[in-house]
Amino acid sequence: MRYLCLLVGEPDIDGPAPGTPEFMQMLEDYQSASQAMAAAGVLVESRPLQPAASATTIRVRGDKTLVTDGPFAELKEQIGGYYVLECADLDEAMKWAAMIPAARFGAVDIRPAMEMPG
Repeated sequence: MRYLCLLVGEPDIDGPAPGTPEFMQMLEDYQSASQAMAAAGVLVESRPLQPAASATTIRVRGDKTLVTDGPFAELKEQIGGYYVLECADLDEAMKWAAMIPAARFGAVDIRPAMEMPG
């Protein structure tokens, strides 16, 4: 089963500042987690996202397409990236998600992907 792991930044928890040794260690930790997942055959894809301010939101209402610059909603938390994992079950997905540094400085939201027929 596929699981989407959304990396959620929480504003009340500051991660390491860019350029510090702690930040460099966090980047190494992301790389190590990704390499371990790839070696185990569970990593489908992983990427960081541009800041929420770069988002474009599209809504179609009737025959009108409405475009909004910026994120869908005003949220304190922001999605900073994602992992797509192919795991046997939620327990396995949780084990791998716990390795992602975002779990230490924010949260990792794990969602099973719906299986669509055809």
